[in-house]
Amino acid sequence: MKQFLSVKDAGDVPSLVQEALDLKENIGQYSDLGKGKTLGLLFLNPSLRTRMSTQRAAYNLGMNVIVLNLDKDSWQIEFEDGAVMNSTKSEHIKEAAGVISQYCDIIGLRSFPGLVDREKDYTEQILHSFKKYCSKPLISLESGTRHPLQSFADVITIAETSTQAKPKVVLTWAPHIKALPQAVPNSFAEWAVATGAEVVITQPRGYELAPEFCQGAEITYDQDAALAGADYVYVKNWSAYREYGAMPQVEGDWLLTSDKMNATNHAKVMHCLPVRRNVELIDALIDGPDSLVQVQAGHRVTAAQTVLKKILETA
Repeated sequence: MKQFLSVKDAGDVPSLVQEALDLKENIGQYSDLGKGKTLGLLFLNPSLRTRMSTQRAAYNLGMNVIVLNLDKDSWQIEFEDGAVMNSTKSEHIKEAAGVISQYCDIIGLRSFPGLVDREKDYTEQILHSFKKYCSKPLISLESGTRHPLQSFADVITIAETSTQAKPKVVLTWAPHIKALPQAVPNSFAEWAVATGAEVVITQPRGYELAPEFCQGAEITYDQDAALAGADYVYVKNWSAYREYGAMPQVEGDWLLTSDKMNATNHAKVMHCLPVRRNVELIDALIDGPDSLVQVQAGHRVTAAQTVLKKILETA
């Protein structure tokens, strides 16, 4: 593995998931693999699970870790080629990425979309600028369109807990107080389809995801129909893709409840966290016996460690 930016870098997803589950059984097996190597984690946006789980994964492999909050701790970076840098941005990505590449053996980058300019966000200017100018393997810690480490952890969770050869996995839109990116649902849809699961995406009209991320999934505006017979229900909010970054008015009640879950096949409940309790998801489901939210969070270490191991073995 030379980079980890999307499911396209995972190769055979079921095989990678099995490798992750095997690694989880003996988490210290490769404790010297990264000895003398340094992981650089660069954050342009907040992080809890991604930051801590990736650090922990690196330590489990014997790596050193440097963490830099690019939005607070460094010079402002210019990403436009040919820019006249006569404003607030003091350093160009060409120099910044080159320097960081000298200090680190693997680089992880987190950069949220602005949710204003769809073309800018979906062409992944920041992520691809780093990829272009850094000379070391790059890992996405969430970008404008995807969150591959989260999605990898999600499908590990499903594989570990499923009793079905082809479980029905429902991704359902949930209410929120502000506009959120499409990165998590985009990415989860891709990864879940790649595992061979039966994937259903349900959302209100106006909240359709970009078609490129939904290939192989069933799309419906009827949440009740989607939930019928579901084995897993992944709850997540996202803003509109077509009316980019907007929050169109929603008809009906999309908050998942215990009564709605009665139509499922005793489905497990998933959420990537952080979750706004009783806005996105009710306490009874977050804290209930069918909740996998903490299991998913734990598998963030498993996912990151598997990716780092694969990259270290390739280097």
